[in-house]
Amino acid sequence: MIVRRLEEIIGTERDVQAKTWNSRRLLLKRDGFGYSLHDTRIFAGTETTMWYKHHIEAVYCVAGEGELVDHETGAVHAIRPGTLYVLDRHDRHTLRAKTELRLFCVFTPALTGQEVHDASGAYPPPEEAEAKAR
Repeated sequence: MIVRRLEEIIGTERDVQAKTWNSRRLLLKRDGFGYSLHDTRIFAGTETTMWYKHHIEAVYCVAGEGELVDHETGAVHAIRPGTLYVLDRHDRHTLRAKTELRLFCVFTPALTGQEVHDASGAYPPPEEAEAKAR
């Protein structure tokens, strides 16, 4: 059984900071699952372009307001508490935070923990991230 509290993660290696977001990584690859679970904050007034070429991500909004832009179709989706979106086609997208967004994110394959977006907006392939984590 694994029991973790957010306050135990804040300020540790599982608390990853970037310019427009902060990801508290509750479950990681080393925990032995095929997915990772993250409590993520997207900072108010920011815009983050992402493209998970090597991962599938499911996102559930629990707080805040923003919008999700699908780069392929141009569709813009309102994001607010109770909204789920899944990047099931490795969708290139931009997330705009009108207010601070709090999102619960699930990645498969699981992240190792220290991934940050590269210039294309992607995390590295799992085997590359695993080599760096060693």
